[in-house]
Amino acid sequence: MLTLRIGFVCLVALLAAGCGQRQVSFKQDVFPILQKNCSVCHAPGGPGYIASGFSVMSYQDVMRGTRYGRVIIPGSSISSTLVRLIQHRANPLINMPKNFQLVYNKHEEYIHAESNARRLPSTDIKLIKEWINQGAKDN
Repeated sequence: MLTLRIGFVCLVALLAAGCGQRQVSFKQDVFPILQKNCSVCHAPGGPGYIASGFSVMSYQDVMRGTRYGRVIIPGSSISSTLVRLIQHRANPLINMPKNFQLVYNKHEEYIHAESNARRLPSTDIKLIKEWINQGAKDN
């Protein structure tokens, strides 16, 4: 009976630990995805930042969210607006990331976000979801 009880406790501990699931790193996994796909518009002065106040320039910026509210709910990718946007489960006008083009006007360069969005690779979306589900840590 004692062996069975110890086995049960070990099983519960493994399930609680995510069965050895790899810890997703913000710095090594998520931040590079955001920089590559989002920073052109969601940095101070960019059209996405101007429209929403959302910046992807640091962990603190991402966790702060937009002027309308948070986009990351640590522990719940299902409740996180960012996931709905990158999975294209929101209004098509606000799905992310947007295609963009550089526009030159009076010798100045502007970023123009188009109305259509492109899809992130499913591996990138999965990493972002796992990071959120693991608590959206600054690691």
